[in-house]
Amino acid sequence: MAGEVWTIGSILKWTEQYFGTKGVESPRLDAEVLLSHVLQQERIYLYVHYDEPLEEAELTAFRELIKQRARRIPVAYILGLREFMGLNFKVSPAVLVPRPDTEILVEAVIERLKGKESPVFLDIGTGSGAVCLSLLKYLPAAAGCSVDVSAAALEVAGENAAALEVADRIEFFAGDLYAPVRGRLFDAIVSNPPYIPDADIAGLEPEVRDHEPHLALAGGMDGLDFYRRLVAQGEEQLSPDGFMAFEVGIGQAAAVAALAAGTKTLGRAEILRDYAGIDRVVILWKIR
Repeated sequence: MAGEVWTIGSILKWTEQYFGTKGVESPRLDAEVLLSHVLQQERIYLYVHYDEPLEEAELTAFRELIKQRARRIPVAYILGLREFMGLNFKVSPAVLVPRPDTEILVEAVIERLKGKESPVFLDIGTGSGAVCLSLLKYLPAAAGCSVDVSAAALEVAGENAAALEVADRIEFFAGDLYAPVRGRLFDAIVSNPPYIPDADIAGLEPEVRDHEPHLALAGGMDGLDFYRRLVAQGEEQLSPDGFMAFEVGIGQAAAVAALAAGTKTLGRAEILRDYAGIDRVVILWKIR
């Protein structure tokens, strides 16, 4: 790049081609997002100013981002930010990158809690706080507890809670599943737990396999280890008419729904599909 005059258009074209040789799944989009970040502009700006030359400082900054993305570091980690449910969340390699499919889980819980006067929920596997903090943002009367085994993840979630101005309605706990909140009752228990079968981890995209936290991915031999524990240990912490809501992996919904049969108090199950028509969320209701 050195010594050449690079316009927005020419640098985007070059970067798209370069990312393509590195196996990046969406080379053009990633190039635009990274350049928009460097220029501190919306992506539409790139098309309106296609022939605008870049300054040397801008090229230097963009070059560093290109190097990181070529190593298959996720864009969200490079920028330290990810949008979810229309909100901006800080992210780091300590947490999973929030994904659009998880919005199905959040929307389902909002729909089922919005009629309650002062709903209280438990979120297990906090990560960035994308799930629990989105619930608080869109349910102004709600309060929540959130648990994670990772202190680093809880630190990220705490920063996001402060930035979204909901920190006064959430309690964060470090620990394993229900251990930190035993004895409390919740209107909803929500989780997007690790659900990838251990043997499948090696075949994941490098962005996920090499950079996202392994603890947040691996769900045991069949991917269902955490669901078994969540269901078996959690039914006693649901209030009357309460429910559990879980995101699940492809092909897991029926098996997760069937776990209710092994409990004393869980009955009706709902299975919701994602935008691609894949069963993505399982809701288990407490028997009245």
